[in-house]
Amino acid sequence: MDWSKTKTLFIITFLVLNIFLGYQLAQKRDGSQLDLLKEASIDEKLADEEITYETLPKEPKELSYISGKVKIFTEDDVKSLKNQDVNIGTVGVLKSEFQEPVKLSLTDQVKIQQFLKEHIFEGDKYTMWSVDEEAGVVVFVQKYGDYKVFGQSVNISGVIYLYLNEDKEVISYEQTFIPEFEEHEMETLITPIETLESLFNNNHLKSGSHVSKVEIGYYPLVPYSESQLLAPTWHFVIDDKTSFYVNAIEGQIIYKSE
Repeated sequence: MDWSKTKTLFIITFLVLNIFLGYQLAQKRDGSQLDLLKEASIDEKLADEEITYETLPKEPKELSYISGKVKIFTEDDVKSLKNQDVNIGTVGVLKSEFQEPVKLSLTDQVKIQQFLKEHIFEGDKYTMWSVDEEAGVVVFVQKYGDYKVFGQSVNISGVIYLYLNEDKEVISYEQTFIPEFEEHEMETLITPIETLESLFNNNHLKSGSHVSKVEIGYYPLVPYSESQLLAPTWHFVIDDKTSFYVNAIEGQIIYKSE
C-alpha cells in the first residue's frame, strides 16, 4: 500500500468536503439574510408612510376550512325559554320578545355569560362582539374552539342580536346557530405580516393609519345559506373603525366594513 498516495487522497477528499459544507453554509446564511431584508422592506415601506401596527399574532400556522349546517329551531328547542314570546316561523332564525325586560350589565362579563346561559338557547356557545348603546344593539358571535365566527353583518349564521330599551334592558333578540362543525384538510396560513403587506400594496392603508387589532377567526363564504363553508380569516381593524376580513389561506379580502 502506498501511504503517500493514500494520504494525498484523504487530504483532497477533506478539502472537497470542506468546500461543499462551506458552500451549503453560505447558501443558508444568504437565504436568512434575504428573509431579513424582505421583512425589513415591509417595515420600511410602512414606516415611510407612518403606518403603525400592534404586535402581530405568531400563531396559528395552520387551520382548515370548516363547514356546518344552520340550526332549524323546533318547538322542543324553545320550550325551556322562560319569560319570552318566541317566533321560529323564519327558517333558521329564532326571534323572541321578553315579556318583562331583563336588566343586563354590559361591563360585567360574568353576568353577561350568565344571561346568555339562562335566557338564550345554547347561549354559552357565544361571545360578545360589539355594543352600540346609541342604537341599543348588542351583538354576540358564535365560537368554534378558541376562534370567533365572524361575518355578523352579512350572514345569518352563528349570531345573536340583543335589542335594548332606553333603560339598557334587553327587550328582544334574534338568534342563528350552527350546532356542529366539520373540519377539512389542514392548510398553511398566510402570515399577518404578509397580509398587512398585501393590504398596503393594494392601497387599503392610508398614510398615518394605525392597525389597532389583528385576530384570527372564521368567516362564512356563502351568506344566507343553510349549509355554511367557513374560511380561516384574518380580521384587521384600522384606526378602530374600519375592518378588513381576509381569507387566511387564499389571501383575498372577503369583506370590508366601516
